Amino acid sequence: MTDEAIRVVLVDDQALFRAGIRMMVDSQPDLRVVGEAGDGREGVGVVRRARPDVVLMDIRMPVLDGIAATTELLGDPDPPRIIMLTTFDLDEAAARAIRQGASGFLLKDAEPEFLLAAIRTVHAGSAVIAAAATQELFAAFPTAAAPPPPSWGTLTDREREIFVHAARGLSNAEIAAAEFLSEATVKTHVSRILAKLSLRDRVQLVVFAHRHGLV
Repeated sequence: MTDEAIRVVLVDDQALFRAGIRMMVDSQPDLRVVGEAGDGREGVGVVRRARPDVVLMDIRMPVLDGIAATTELLGDPDPPRIIMLTTFDLDEAAARAIRQGASGFLLKDAEPEFLLAAIRTVHAGSAVIAAAATQELFAAFPTAAAPPPPSWGTLTDREREIFVHAARGLSNAEIAAAEFLSEATVKTHVSRILAKLSLRDRVQLVVFAHRHGLV
């Protein structure tokens, strides 16, 4: 395990589930569990003390649910990436959490390799977890489209092309292949798009696209 390991906090009211996730995460040389909690209120405190890179946050918990805990944490300066854990494929609460700033969602019965990859993906910010499932989630629980803000007009034609690919959940490698560009060039374009639109990550780009009817 290196000093550069991705720091993870687990927030879930099932102790056995947390124990299993902790064992799996800690078995990876690049990942490290730095705290856990059994409800949302305790989770907020643990996250603020441990300052993890990524939080695995159950949606339904006693005392304070995962949605409210996530909202609190995202109001902090430099908050962690938060992955919502749910038992439902199409969970309206998960859609709401992502629209409020969570970095994606995972089913609690996901394959171990998928969960580990999701933590790394969210930390890297280079792709959307389960892009097809995320699109399906927003399609199932749509919101009324609002006109794009003035910042949308600052994007170049090329940046808008890249935006549409990213909004559909394509990774940098997939966008590079589609547009005959290098991955480094795509990464630069995406970074500029996020900065111009004041978006934190790729998931928020997807949210922006759906909110403003751009995809």
